[in-house]
Amino acid sequence: MPMPEILDEDVRLLEDAARRFALSEIAPHLNDWEEAGEFPRRLYRHAAELGWLALGYPEALGGTPSPWHLRNAMTVALARFGGSGGLMAGLFSHNIGLPPLIRHGSAALQLEVVPPVLRGEKIAALAITEPGGGTDVSALRTTARLEGDEYVVDGDKIFITSGMRADWFTVAVRTDLKDKGPGGISMLMVPGDAPGLSRSPLKKMGWLCSDTAQLRFDGVRVPAHYLVGEEGAGFKMILTNFNGERLSMAAMALGFSECCYDEALAWARQRKTFGMALVDHQVIRHKLMDMKMRIESTRAWLNAVSARADSGDKAAKGAEWVAQVCLLKNHATQTMQFCADQGVQILGGMGFMRGVACERIYREVKVMMIGGGTEEIMKELASRQLGL
Repeated sequence: MPMPEILDEDVRLLEDAARRFALSEIAPHLNDWEEAGEFPRRLYRHAAELGWLALGYPEALGGTPSPWHLRNAMTVALARFGGSGGLMAGLFSHNIGLPPLIRHGSAALQLEVVPPVLRGEKIAALAITEPGGGTDVSALRTTARLEGDEYVVDGDKIFITSGMRADWFTVAVRTDLKDKGPGGISMLMVPGDAPGLSRSPLKKMGWLCSDTAQLRFDGVRVPAHYLVGEEGAGFKMILTNFNGERLSMAAMALGFSECCYDEALAWARQRKTFGMALVDHQVIRHKLMDMKMRIESTRAWLNAVSARADSGDKAAKGAEWVAQVCLLKNHATQTMQFCADQGVQILGGMGFMRGVACERIYREVKVMMIGGGTEEIMKELASRQLGL
């Protein structure tokens, strides 16, 4: 889709709007939402009114074509000043649920599903992971057999973000029961209110205000025209979808790292020990600079990888670029891990208390290092892309 010219002023205005939104609409309520295990659905409408849910989607479907440069600016700012991965994972779950439909779905199916989601009226989610397999997508066992003009879906999905409240699921299914590998996998849109679909909430270490569920498909009937693209093409769709998810996760990790740095610096300036502010101790200043060093290297790498994605040059997004995305995701989440750890250390006893950002992010970092592909898988995939 054609990209509008983005000026530095556009980026600055979006960052400022995201900062103000996070400080006024998220921060005052976040602890209550964490305790409740969810945030209110009205937040989707609010984000849609600001145009944020629509960023990166076609105008014909109610979207706003936007480069990664602009989308990343919003993501980083919301993460930095909101400080909750659970909220962002839930609020923007459509960004992993809708891209396969946008790239491969029929015009009629896109028109039925996408506009209400971008308006904040409906919620979309992605359902790939199963109880018996995570990153090994080719081994999935959820089936969809064609009976007349309907698919009948049976199986289970787990760790599904927005799983308790989603109105649409983009589901990876096995349509060719004879092919036990990647060639038998397809993508199917399943309405959240389909008879035979049940949901069970999951309790987690972090991302507390993101509703996460296990899904059970028990003879769920779905119209055949809800198939996304062609039968057997699902595996490639999933692999392509992962690139965008990992790039977004890197931007989130950068924002959370900055959040930890901001909180640690503010605490170090006001907390006094042995007659002087913490920041006046050399060891604390060095910790802060170690955080800053990793933050800036992550920012530079994110900008470089995103610029290649925005260039419009297909050659720039080849195997070597995919390797860069994988390694960037690892680097960004390791930066987040380091900054969360150092932030908690600088805050001391207060860093162990619920209600501070460093504590929350410390608990959330592990899902960032696992979700979208584990560190180990990222290294292996990157090495293969580089021909090693």
